[in-house]
Amino acid sequence: RGERTAAADEAAGFVEREDGAGESVCQQELRAALRFAGPLRAGFHRGVHGGSAERRSGRQRLGDGFLLGVVRRRGFVRVPCKDPAVGRIEAAGYDSHVELRWPAVSGAESYAVYLLRDGKKSLRGETPNLYYLDFVAGLGRNAVYTYRVAALGADGKQLSETPQISAAISDFSDEQLQQMVQRYTFRYFWDFADPLTGLAYERSNDKRADCITTGGSGFGVMGIVAGVRNGFVTRPEAVARLTKIVGALEKLPRFHGAWAHWYNTRTGQPYHFSEKDNGGDLVETAFLVQGLLAAQGYFDGNDAAEKALRDRIEQLWREVEWSHYTQGQNALYWHWSPDYGFAMNHPIKGYDETFVTYILAAASPTFPIDKKVYDDCWVNRKEGEFFCATDFYGIMLPLGKRAQMGGPLFWVHYSYTGLDPRGLADRFANYWEQNRRYTLVDRAYCIDNPYRWVGYGPDFWGLTACDALPEGYRAHTPGVGEDFGTIAPTAALSSMPYTPEESMAVLKNLYRNLGSVAFGIMGFYDAVNLSLGEPRSTESYIAIDQGPILVMIENHRNATVWNAFMKKNDIRRGLDRLGFTINHKTIEYTK
Repeated sequence: RGERTAAADEAAGFVEREDGAGESVCQQELRAALRFAGPLRAGFHRGVHGGSAERRSGRQRLGDGFLLGVVRRRGFVRVPCKDPAVGRIEAAGYDSHVELRWPAVSGAESYAVYLLRDGKKSLRGETPNLYYLDFVAGLGRNAVYTYRVAALGADGKQLSETPQISAAISDFSDEQLQQMVQRYTFRYFWDFADPLTGLAYERSNDKRADCITTGGSGFGVMGIVAGVRNGFVTRPEAVARLTKIVGALEKLPRFHGAWAHWYNTRTGQPYHFSEKDNGGDLVETAFLVQGLLAAQGYFDGNDAAEKALRDRIEQLWREVEWSHYTQGQNALYWHWSPDYGFAMNHPIKGYDETFVTYILAAASPTFPIDKKVYDDCWVNRKEGEFFCATDFYGIMLPLGKRAQMGGPLFWVHYSYTGLDPRGLADRFANYWEQNRRYTLVDRAYCIDNPYRWVGYGPDFWGLTACDALPEGYRAHTPGVGEDFGTIAPTAALSSMPYTPEESMAVLKNLYRNLGSVAFGIMGFYDAVNLSLGEPRSTESYIAIDQGPILVMIENHRNATVWNAFMKKNDIRRGLDRLGFTINHKTIEYTK
């Protein structure tokens, strides 16, 4: 990101004001972040990924380099040092691990983490990062652990050493574990966000260093709501960040009001998802708008900043031309390009993750669609594609793709991060019951484990779209040719509202038993596979997988995002227009 120039900032339209030195405020933030995280990012781009050999030596992966410490810290103990070359060390204990942090030491190439125990000093690992997560529950639970960190030069010789510091781990309740996962996952959307726009990067291991995602940012916006509810950041801090995000969204090119799937933050122009997909993406726009409307509902204060934020979100909402994407037909189309028009020719048909697109399109106060668009297009009449009505493992599933026993689990996550499925029904399904059964079928399939993958069972299940192991990306599902032993933590964890006990079993297994493989500085890695000779994870993060974890756990715990989104009168009117009820009652709204 250091390649950004003032000219590029200005061309993208993001430079709004300058200080006395002539440097934009955004550039100052970027420079400050790079000053702190530069050594980390440099190592990441050199390709240090923490593979199996590094795992065995205790080396932690790089690649998560970002400005740590912005989010309010839980229980960190700080030990200062008079020697400025050493700085300070901080430690926080959780259920099964201790997180250590320290500042950079000039000339250091790596840092050795030592555990002091029973009068002995043992090496726990060596890392080029300025943090280390040490999973110590195997050494003893409910215990105090003491550390020192030594800075090492290129020749491996010690340059300096921190004072010792101690932290205690203690058994967490289910709710404490859930909030811990939320806290770590929140970092992806707060600390790791693009410093120029505040929007979320597509993934942590993206070769395109400046690729931001719109749909993933929508989940991130809802994640910021959850962050305020849990005290990770203050309400004014969140409003400032969201104001920055909205300002960027106002300036990014739109296509009949819809945003592209990805943008290059350096140029402010869309990244082509494919050759002809270089314009509006209505589904990604729906996920983004879902997040914006949830934020609009949550930040309902009377101060000028919150009022202005709500007004600007309202304007963006009203400018999306949902009806343009029908081509005048009884169908919604996914893409429109200024160069290729509707050449992608991709009607948005169920059953899949796109459900909320129709809800928002019907709810629009300016460019609404007719109910017949929903009935004729979303309700896919192709055999086995929408109406499932099949019994799997003793569970009758109303909707889904029959050959995939429903489909990947993200289909019951993305549209329901803001849209509350509790009691929501139309003539096709009760969506709470549909989503719960859909999740239980996935779990039952993994327990059945027809391919006999290692580890599958009641505490290791969840098939969805994610990075595949050993390589690639695919939408994993139950069924023939769609299951390759890769479990994504987002699958079970984002299902927490539907299957709280079953999802908690997965969370505890991934964290307490597989934490050193599966859990990193921004929460659970994208995917885990235990059938490759030794446990392996992707050691990377993707916005559209991290976001639902944070938001759906919040909805399970407090219904915060659901309540904020559903209070929007437009949404309630749109649901009524499409024939939905809530708890068998007509949905009330102001006409």
